Amino acid sequence: MRAAKLLLCATALALPAALSAQPKPAPDYGFYKAKVEPIFLTKKAGHTRCVVCHEGSNNNFNLQKLEGTSWTEAQSRRNFEMVEKLVNPGDPETSLLTHHPLAPEAGGDAFHSGGRQFGSKDDPDWKTLAAFVNGAKAE
Repeated sequence: MRAAKLLLCATALALPAALSAQPKPAPDYGFYKAKVEPIFLTKKAGHTRCVVCHEGSNNNFNLQKLEGTSWTEAQSRRNFEMVEKLVNPGDPETSLLTHHPLAPEAGGDAFHSGGRQFGSKDDPDWKTLAAFVNGAKAE
């Protein structure tokens, strides 16, 4: 009986550590290329395209310069590597990619010089970014 109680206590103590050791979802390049990158090129009503301010910028979100109307494969890879640094895998609430351009009323940062690209978490593009942060895979 004593051994069973010890085993139960040991399991209860180890469980939180085991749960927190679950692997974080890794951002998927295929999903990024197909679903996320086009968001940076899309003009939203009342706003400019993300690429206009973030192309060659000197901040954390620094997109490659466009060559025509889209990025080359090499540029897309570099953009992906940069965007990965703005992601807290599995946590859209604390990822800069999803948090910074979100309206403060919806839980975003108080200031984003490009305006509120996403008025709420119900915005389809915000949901796409959140899916990326949560490890969505390309179809």
